Amino acid sequence: MAKIVINQERVKDFNEAIDICPFGAIEVINNKLEINSGCKMCKLCVKKGPEGVFEFIEEARKEINKDEWKGITVYVDHHEGDIHPITYELIGKAREMASKIDHPVYCVFVGKDIKDKCDKLLSYGVDEVFVYDDIEFENFRIEPYTKAVENFIENVKPTIMLVGGTTLGRSLAPRLAARFKTGLTADCTILDIQENTDLDQIRPAFGGNIMAHIYTPNNRPQFATVRYKIFSAPEEVENATGKVTLCSIKKEELYSKIKVLSTKPKTKEVGLEDAEVIVVASRAVKKQEDMDMIYKLADVLGAQVAGTRPLIESGWIDPRKQIGLSGRTVKPKLVINCGVSGAVQFVAGMQGSDYIVSINKDEKAPIFDVSHLALIGDIYDIVPKLIEKIEKKQLEFALTVEE
Repeated sequence: MAKIVINQERVKDFNEAIDICPFGAIEVINNKLEINSGCKMCKLCVKKGPEGVFEFIEEARKEINKDEWKGITVYVDHHEGDIHPITYELIGKAREMASKIDHPVYCVFVGKDIKDKCDKLLSYGVDEVFVYDDIEFENFRIEPYTKAVENFIENVKPTIMLVGGTTLGRSLAPRLAARFKTGLTADCTILDIQENTDLDQIRPAFGGNIMAHIYTPNNRPQFATVRYKIFSAPEEVENATGKVTLCSIKKEELYSKIKVLSTKPKTKEVGLEDAEVIVVASRAVKKQEDMDMIYKLADVLGAQVAGTRPLIESGWIDPRKQIGLSGRTVKPKLVINCGVSGAVQFVAGMQGSDYIVSINKDEKAPIFDVSHLALIGDIYDIVPKLIEKIEKKQLEFALTVEE
């Protein structure tokens, strides 16, 4: 921990000292110079200030023993025992990294009536599933869930905790990281591990214009959240040998100020992340009425319609249907981009698609760099022709079947 100390006995002129700071972080309180919260730690006062008045002190940090922390843990995201697929994606990444440092892969599973639902986790090659199964975990309440995972970390000491970037995960991970005074990198797109068990965490920053490389060299565990569809789920293993460990925690430690009065299930719908075919509209659509053309193409393909930020901001498409860094990450079998230019923020959200078809009248559009098929032309010319050809093929197929 670093700080700037003021040697008050050496202060001769308050104004001279105050004028040094361009951020207004030096002020006089009770006839003494003080540094307020505006300080940016630029150390300009130390370099340019009156001699001996300002002193930069960096306290020595106690190095942690990394050998005491072992294992990569995946938090099991679920609803009433129905495990979210992001969990399996994280298990795949955990296994990949664990093989490089010869560490085990763990899962921590918190809920009610879940101890009989661990076989699926074990089938993906997890070495041990730690289960907290209690009536107190019937409904998600942040305090009991945080306490359970905290208890697990204190007892097992995993070097890395991977949490899904879901609504629940984004609530849980920051609280746990704060309790252990460690780092948390949200929405990672790349994860890797060094030989000394330091986690390489890479994520887009400054609107996707740079990729930030973040690591936590002297704190454990290392926390990272990852959005759905960033990684791929692994193949299940044959003859899984992992085990299930039931854990307990004192009831008084699970006290919560939250009381769940009732729950209402959401209407089930296929989310954009689960769609197999997606048609993406962009600012190339000139007016809202022309969206009918995009929906028609999606209809004949049995696809979902998504959009880029400008159309979301115009209110033409539901915000839940936005693709990109500030929207959803998708991996469909087919995605058709209608007039999308290919900004890095958008590309980051769909570049894992199996087959990418892009329509753009600019033959140098960046979207073509990641596309499997480029259709150069105006969407108002190409999309109607696509619809016509698809409908014709569908009719021919239907007549063949009848015969």
